[in-house]
Amino acid sequence: MPVIKFAYTDLEELLGQDINKNELIDLLPMISSDIEDYDDHEVKVEFFPNRPDYLSVEGVARALKGFLKIEEGLPHYHLENSNTSITIDPELGDIRPYTSCCLVKGIHLTEEKLRQLMDFQEDLHWVLGRDRKKVAIGIHNLDVLQGPFRYLACDPDEVSFVPLEMDEKMTLREILTEHKKGRSYAHLIDKHDKYPVIMDSEDNILSMPPIINGELTKLTTLTRNLFVDVTGTSQLAVERTLNIIATSFAESGAQIQTMENIYEDGTFTRPDLTPKKRMVSVKKAEKVIGMPLSAEIVVDSLKKVRFDAEAIDPDTVKVMIPPYRVDILHEVDIIENVAIGYCFRKIKPKLPQVATVAREDPYHDFDQNVREIMNGLGFIEVMSLMLTNEENHYRKMMIPETERVEVAQPISQDRTMIRQSLLNGLLEFLEDNKHEELPQKIFEVGETVFLEEETETKTRGVKKLAAMMIHSQANFTEIKSTSHALMVNLGLEMEIEDTKHPSFIQGRCAKIKSIDKSSLNVLVEGFFGEINPEVITNFELEYPAVAVEVEFKTIK
Repeated sequence: MPVIKFAYTDLEELLGQDINKNELIDLLPMISSDIEDYDDHEVKVEFFPNRPDYLSVEGVARALKGFLKIEEGLPHYHLENSNTSITIDPELGDIRPYTSCCLVKGIHLTEEKLRQLMDFQEDLHWVLGRDRKKVAIGIHNLDVLQGPFRYLACDPDEVSFVPLEMDEKMTLREILTEHKKGRSYAHLIDKHDKYPVIMDSEDNILSMPPIINGELTKLTTLTRNLFVDVTGTSQLAVERTLNIIATSFAESGAQIQTMENIYEDGTFTRPDLTPKKRMVSVKKAEKVIGMPLSAEIVVDSLKKVRFDAEAIDPDTVKVMIPPYRVDILHEVDIIENVAIGYCFRKIKPKLPQVATVAREDPYHDFDQNVREIMNGLGFIEVMSLMLTNEENHYRKMMIPETERVEVAQPISQDRTMIRQSLLNGLLEFLEDNKHEELPQKIFEVGETVFLEEETETKTRGVKKLAAMMIHSQANFTEIKSTSHALMVNLGLEMEIEDTKHPSFIQGRCAKIKSIDKSSLNVLVEGFFGEINPEVITNFELEYPAVAVEVEFKTIK
C-alpha cells in the first residue's frame, strides 16, 4: 500500500497551528491510516489505495483540519479561467484518447517539496494509473511554455525532443528502445503506428505520455507556475486524478486555473470541482454501524470528514461529496465516513448473543506449521494477490503460456488471470522493495488455480509454498539447505534429481519430492535453484536470487 513521509513542520504550516506529536500519532489511525514509523522530526504513514487524496501532506492536512475542528464541511476552491486550451487529436482515439489539463499559479518549491511532489505523482501512477496504463501524469514548468497546447498522435521516426535527464534529442522510437523509462513502458504504446505527444503553440514538446516528460519543462526550486496534464484510457479516471492533484495544490495556497479541453465532438472545462450529491438513511447507518444515531449526529460526523451535510428529515441526510473523494461509490461508503467522523473509539464492542465453541479450521493447521518453519528459518511472510497478468506470470518468467483461468472483465490490465505459481508474486514484491536492505528472505503460502485437462470450465486448486532469497552471494547450496530444512522439520525425507526450468539457470535447478515416512499423509513436490539472470533483469533487480516452490498433495 502507498506510504508517504512528511515532516511535522510541513503539516503544521498547512494546518496553521502547532500540533503535539503524540496527539498526531494518536489521531492518524482514526482517519484510516497505519503509522509505519516516526521520530522527533517526521512521520511515515501508510494509507489504503482507496484514498488517493491522502497521498500528499496537503491531503492529510485537509482531513486533519476537520478532526481538529479548524475547518469543517466541504472545502471550497476558487477557480480562475486561464484563457488557454488544449486540443485533442482524433487520431489518439485508439491509442490514448483522453486528457484533462489545468494550470497552477504561485507555487513555492523547495528540494523537499520537489521530492514530495514526485512521490505523490508516482503513488498516483500506481494507485489510479495501474502503472501508467490507465492514467499517466505530467507536471511541467509553465514559465518556459506558451499556450494554447495540442495533444497529438505523431510519427515516431519524424518527431524528436530531449527527454528528461538527457542532453540530446531522441526520436520517439529511440526513446522506447534506448531510454530506461522508454524500455520500461514501451509496451503501453509500441503496438501503435503513432505515439502521443503534448506540444505548446511554439512546437515545444512537453512530454510523450505515458512514457516521459521533456527536459525543457523540468521542475526546479525556481519554478513558480505549472502546467499539469493527465492522460489515459479512461475519461473518468483521468478527470478524477486531475481533481486530486489540483485540490492538493490549492490546499498549499496555489491558484488553480481551468483550461478548455477541446475534443472533436465537444469542449470541456477542466478541472470540474462540482461536488456530487447523495442521500444517506440514518436508520441504515444505525444498522451498519451498530449504534443509535440521529440526523444531527450524522451531519456533524460527516462535516468532520470534510463533507457538507444537511438533515432533510429525521431519517434522511443530504450529503455533498468533495470532488477529490473518488472512493465514494455507494451509500455504505458514506456510512463508513459517518463512523470515521463519529470516531471509532466511541463505538463500543459487544459480545454476540450466541454461545459457541471454536477451533481453528483443520484445513489451515498444516499451513500454519509450514509458516512457523519458514519463520524459524529466518524468512518473512508476504501475501500477494491471486490475480496477476500474463506479462509477469509468463513472459517475464520466460515460461510458455498455458491454459489458465482468465478474468472476464478485469478492472485493470495487471489483473487479468488467476496465478498458477507464487514465484512471480515474490519477484514483484522484491522489485517494489529493492530500496530496502539486503539480504531479503521472503515466502508465501497460498492457493493457485489450474484448469482441469480437457475441460474449459472445471478448475483445480493447488496449495503451494514459495520462498526466495536475494543478496550478492545467493547460490544453489543455500536454497538446497533451505529446502532440506523445510522437509526435515515437516518430518519428511527428500529426493532430489536434476531438472530444467526456463526461470532458472540450467544446471542449477533441481526437482524435489518427499518420501512420506510420517503420519502427515502429504506429498510435497516441486523445484528449487538459482533464478535465471534474464528473469532477474526483467523484474529490474540487481542481485542474484534463489528460490524454491513446492506444492502439497494429500495422500488418500
